[in-house]
Amino acid sequence: MSQSEDKTAQTASLTNHDRKPIHIPGSIQPHGVLLALSPQLDILQVSDNTLDYLGRTTQELLGQPLNTLLAQEQVAAIRQCWSKKVDSVTSYKVSIITLNQERYFDCIVHRTEDVVILELEPIHSRDEVSFLSFYTLVNEAIAQMQKTSNLTEFLHLVATELREITAFDRVMVYQFDRNAAGSVVAEAKREDLPPYLGLHYPATDIPAQARDLYTRSLLRFIPNLTAQPVKLVPIENPITHQPLDLSLSVLRSVDSCCIEYHQNMGVAALLVISLIQEQQLWGLISCHHHTPKHISYELRQICEFLGRIVSSELTHKVNQLELDYKVKLKSLQSEFIESISQADNFIDALIKPELRLLDVVSASGAAVCLDNEITLVGATPDIEQVRALIEWADTQVKDNLFSTNSLPQLYPDGIAFKDTVSGLLLLRISQVRRYYILWFRPEVIQTVNWAGNPNEFIHLADDTLTLNPRKSFAKWQETVRLTSLPWKPCELDSAIALRNAIVGIVLSKADELAKINLDLERSNRELASFAYAASHDLKEPLRGIYNYSTILLEDYGLVLDDDGIECLETVVTLSVRMETLINALLRLAQLGKAQLRKRAIDFNELLNQLIDVFRASRQDSQLLDIRIPRPLATVQCDSVLVNEVFSNLIGNAFKYNDKAEQWVEIGYLDPDEQQTKEQTPVPPLFYVRDNGIGIPEHHRETIFRLFKRLHSQEKYGGGVGAGLAIVKKIVELHNGRIWVESTVGIGSTFYFTLE
Repeated sequence: MSQSEDKTAQTASLTNHDRKPIHIPGSIQPHGVLLALSPQLDILQVSDNTLDYLGRTTQELLGQPLNTLLAQEQVAAIRQCWSKKVDSVTSYKVSIITLNQERYFDCIVHRTEDVVILELEPIHSRDEVSFLSFYTLVNEAIAQMQKTSNLTEFLHLVATELREITAFDRVMVYQFDRNAAGSVVAEAKREDLPPYLGLHYPATDIPAQARDLYTRSLLRFIPNLTAQPVKLVPIENPITHQPLDLSLSVLRSVDSCCIEYHQNMGVAALLVISLIQEQQLWGLISCHHHTPKHISYELRQICEFLGRIVSSELTHKVNQLELDYKVKLKSLQSEFIESISQADNFIDALIKPELRLLDVVSASGAAVCLDNEITLVGATPDIEQVRALIEWADTQVKDNLFSTNSLPQLYPDGIAFKDTVSGLLLLRISQVRRYYILWFRPEVIQTVNWAGNPNEFIHLADDTLTLNPRKSFAKWQETVRLTSLPWKPCELDSAIALRNAIVGIVLSKADELAKINLDLERSNRELASFAYAASHDLKEPLRGIYNYSTILLEDYGLVLDDDGIECLETVVTLSVRMETLINALLRLAQLGKAQLRKRAIDFNELLNQLIDVFRASRQDSQLLDIRIPRPLATVQCDSVLVNEVFSNLIGNAFKYNDKAEQWVEIGYLDPDEQQTKEQTPVPPLFYVRDNGIGIPEHHRETIFRLFKRLHSQEKYGGGVGAGLAIVKKIVELHNGRIWVESTVGIGSTFYFTLE
């Protein structure tokens, strides 16, 4: 918590304007008249300015029925308010004869539990704003708002459009944070005015009572902050014997503290529109003018309507941002849980690849604690510091999930590693054993720009703390330390979901182990059946194709032309290749029983034969650019299987290439050329490089899964997505490893080793 947040927390015990009953001021602003009516529509209270607007004194009106002032049809319409919900607001156009002169008013009516409150604002005529005029004012603004998807751009557009409609000097969008403090997140203003964009305001600038009124009444208008308020006569309502509740009154007078506050900012007129998200006050559109300014009730209704539209769009945009992030976390979480459930080694599944453990809650570091074994991932304190932190958590944390974005304030020893852990998210997996996952976030040093010193409002007199309106709104900076970015609710949900999944996986492992022997026995039987079918049922027609093609070449060679002979020779070659592929698949299926047929293989000879076969199988063979920069090594390996590795990698390189000039380069790096920290000898590192379409980073593990294709068959030819899975299996059978480095649009390089 920052110093300013500490000050904000203190204000709960202060005697200040936050406790003043601002909804019952007993007076109104002087630009209209207010009447409080009984259920029978008798006048119970009036503002003390009726003579100016209605040509009648307060005494002439008090106790009189409303029809002494308004026509019968107007009274009948107002009587309908009793059938509506409490706090519902209705407006009419009315005319009143005053001193033999007809005057027109906007009549705004709402009811409380006990009375109907009728407010009259004078207008020049009874004409209402036409639908066409209304449509012209708001249509373009609404269309622009709905087109804008970026939240920041949307809010700036809101400020700009509202200033265009109202012609106020400054229009700001003000957003509340979780501590009820706020900041200006968008602004449109006169060029000569100082900017308020980005400035922060303490919660006391808009007290809780004011925020409650803004939540209930969506628009507040003060045309002249210096105008003298008009008292109600009598002050107390004759029915309730209490001051009249003016919470929803459009004419409600202005609290003196609010007047002084805005006058200190140089503001003379004010229009505020509430922004509501999920029935909570998200923020305000605050319009300032530096001289008194009156706008019609119709225009204010347009502003309130736009405020509702903005609130709706705001809810959609904020929810969409949160939803996108939640979907991302859910996807990461699902992949992570799937990998854990399929892994043999639990700890390896959690931390390899390490980014998955960090990404599920957007952390920069993590520690996995299984009893006394602690594994660190990413940016973390050292093992002993983490061990001490866990000892502290054992005694201080009772729940399965604990989070803070300011650990040093709870755990003073944490100051020593604040650079890596100012934010902690701790997940207890087991209540019986010490199984924890801890996620870390670093300190984020923030410079908060306040509109004036936020502590300036506190005044000490006679041992009593009070709040006074601030006089300075110049930028005042505060540095906030020992805090990280806060943990979002969806990140906490992701951690809990991970815990539940881990518990479920551990419980299910026992059942899985019991089934493994049966599954292995069945798999061995199925494998034996497959091997038999492949070796007999598939090879037999291949031998027939091979034999008949050979007979045609030998006995009918003189009848065929050169193209026919070449085609038959290709059939023979491809038949041999197909049988080789079948043998390779059989070898993979039977590897659990048989040994690799390793021998010294000259890769130059192997690749020359492979390239000849490759060219023979393609019609555009003259366009194939296969480069071998230098002679390759001789390696102990299974030639049939390694041939399949190169065949798959070269075939894919040309298949997934949409460039006019396509090439593939095959080479290797000597141990001396490899950057490695290993002290033991390392095998040669082979590579197959291309200039194809490339592979997105998030797919570089997926491509090695069996039957996983990144593109449709129509786009890049046939295949079932087994090639790279077979390649990976062959490399691993040689105790090697394979990986890919790639740039989308530039090309890919597959690296592999054979031992």
